[in-house]
Amino acid sequence: MATETLVSVEEYFELLHKSDVKLEYNAGEIVAMAGAQPPHNIIASNINYRLMECLLKKGCILFNSDQLIKVEGCEKYTFPDLVIVCEKPVYEKSPQGLDALLNPEIIVEVLSESTESYDRTTKFDCYKTIDSFREYVLVSSKKKRIEVHKKLNDAEWLSRVYTDKDEIIKVDECELLLENIYYAVEFA
Repeated sequence: MATETLVSVEEYFELLHKSDVKLEYNAGEIVAMAGAQPPHNIIASNINYRLMECLLKKGCILFNSDQLIKVEGCEKYTFPDLVIVCEKPVYEKSPQGLDALLNPEIIVEVLSESTESYDRTTKFDCYKTIDSFREYVLVSSKKKRIEVHKKLNDAEWLSRVYTDKDEIIKVDECELLLENIYYAVEFA
């Protein structure tokens, strides 16, 4: 009979501090994050670049995939592809120096084959437990398809799917051209 050894949050942060790779924490289990394929990286960079000007005008902050966030309701620490905060950021201080964001408002995940199902279901359900969380953007790296889920209230979310038939995508109050999000991306 196999036994499972769970890791405490303190042990997680100690391992994270020593690690050369990103490690996510899931209720005692640690998951190493693999590198991403070129389409994933290009899309994340394109969105970051295109959102920045709009967000600066609003006084928002855009974090890249190196920003750890805490999802207390699910005992998780994750590294989303992009995170937006328009209020004053609030952090959980770590003794090892990697502070976790507590109040993400908009989270963008570029989907990959290995994480798509998890990003759409378990991860989304966990993100919904964060009071400040109000918009979830799922971006395909296999075809021109973007899903934007906006919180209406604690029980309801409005979903909009954008495809290659759409020219403009709305993330928060920012309008992005679909062609700019997928600039230089070659689909297999």
